[in-house]
Amino acid sequence: MILITGGARSGKSGLAERLAAGVSDQVLYIATSVVTDDEMAGRVKRHRQARPAHWRTWEGSQHLGRVIDQQVTVGDAVILECITTWIANLMFDHTGETPMDKIDFDEVETLIQQQTTELLAACARSPAVVYLVTNELGMGIVPENRLARHFRDIAGRVNQRLAAAAESVFLVVSGIEVKIK
Repeated sequence: MILITGGARSGKSGLAERLAAGVSDQVLYIATSVVTDDEMAGRVKRHRQARPAHWRTWEGSQHLGRVIDQQVTVGDAVILECITTWIANLMFDHTGETPMDKIDFDEVETLIQQQTTELLAACARSPAVVYLVTNELGMGIVPENRLARHFRDIAGRVNQRLAAAAESVFLVVSGIEVKIK
């Protein structure tokens, strides 16, 4: 498992795609974005069109460990794009319309950490190299609202677990990758 982290639009996805294409012609692209409006639909469409047509795509954000277990075959490479979007989707799926002051963030994090454990186990079992793309959120100011603070904190703890388990970790800044592990 290889973790690729950095800021928004830093070049993380491009690096993951180049690395995956370098180890296999058969790539499973796990896309975690949810289309919520026309702008997001356009982004997803552009991402699909930019990937090689023969790459397989799976879209969703639940139980990604199961997806890796069930969809990956010998000789594949896997790109999971992106961990922070996955975390956001899990948070919103779990909390729904609950008012922010009523959300039990310990419960939310427990759910997310359980799915992270499943993901890590599946990556360890996988016959494929798995490239996980995530955003580094901890380099900015402390967010002013409770939801954003908890999201940043949960994402940071998930990223730490992924980095600890990863064979290699890359930080991408302004299109330049630096191997940090």
